[in-house]
Amino acid sequence: MTESTTPAQATPSAALLVLEDGRIFRGTSYGAQGTALGEAVFATGMTGYQETITDPSYAHQLVVQTAPHIGNTGVNDEDAESRRIWVAGYIVRDAARRPSNWRSERSLDEELINQGIIGIQGVDTRAITRHLRERGAMRAGIFSGADANATEAELLAIVAASAPMEGARLAEEVSVTESYVVEPADFGWEGDAKFGIAAIDLGIKAMTPQRFAERGVRVHVLPATASIEDIQAINPDGVFLSNGPGDPATADAQVSLLRKVLDSGTPFFGICFGNQILGRALGFGTYKLRYGHRGINQPVLDRRTGKVEITSQNHGFAVDAPKDGPVTAPEERFGRVEVSHISLNDDVVEGLACLDIPAFSVQYHPEAAAGPHDSAYLFDRFIDLMASTAAAATKTEEKN
Repeated sequence: MTESTTPAQATPSAALLVLEDGRIFRGTSYGAQGTALGEAVFATGMTGYQETITDPSYAHQLVVQTAPHIGNTGVNDEDAESRRIWVAGYIVRDAARRPSNWRSERSLDEELINQGIIGIQGVDTRAITRHLRERGAMRAGIFSGADANATEAELLAIVAASAPMEGARLAEEVSVTESYVVEPADFGWEGDAKFGIAAIDLGIKAMTPQRFAERGVRVHVLPATASIEDIQAINPDGVFLSNGPGDPATADAQVSLLRKVLDSGTPFFGICFGNQILGRALGFGTYKLRYGHRGINQPVLDRRTGKVEITSQNHGFAVDAPKDGPVTAPEERFGRVEVSHISLNDDVVEGLACLDIPAFSVQYHPEAAAGPHDSAYLFDRFIDLMASTAAAATKTEEKN
């Protein structure tokens, strides 16, 4: 929730960050002024702040940047990962006084003001991070301008009355309302598209369809409310479910949709929220993490290869699936499934692989904008899965 003043009010004022447990940090305003409410979380990336704040997965969250100096490269129109800034509020230690980069088109402060995003600067982000790391992600509020004049008790009451992340249904809020197509030719691919996929936008980042298009895949991006009929109208070679915000326990419509996709035998790939939805579709539960995984330096083990990947992540929920080898999915018609990837920080499930149907998912962001590119192979793995599924179908038809 964000209530901001007009963009013209750029003069910094006193600001407070009020946490749900009563901890208060004092600084000055950054960006727009007013009140911003959401879940306070920390992101550990040393770079990529523009990609972070425009990631729809951060909707309804107050993001603490653990990197101390933010805004030095400004912002531009090319690096945004969606149509707007999605963070509910922004918390930094040392905001750059002016940007210094040849690609900069305006300052981060100006962008926050223009989009009405309320922030706070000059606070000890290391202390905030340590507090959240100990107590867990929690509701919070940023108050600046006239809103900061209320008593601490009044501000804490406002935070306590705000909505928690548990039970939040946000995918439909951040998703596009109209479908669109990303063509391989737009990203240097020569010749006909190799495959066509339906990508359900639950909070998709712009780099994700680009990574597919670079590999010759035509991407039909559909709204979060898409039906199985919408997917069938495209006649895709595969279906993709994107990242996105909110509690996966609220995604009943998407779980039902995915079960129909899996029943059809269409190859499936999901990331982040899409991984949680696959887990639910298979019959597993999900749960809220104490503080989540957010940043571009999260180590993950690929259990199939033994390779460790440094990954880009942004999630506060996880799949509750057994890690001790292949098991039959609770939804038995989908056959066997195994946990394919594990977090090396806290042993959280980071990927699922179905062994009897063409479906897999990971909890992190292989498009990595910003971030490392260790996981780019997953796009190729999905292409290989679509190719092998198509080849098997052709062979069956020829035999019949």
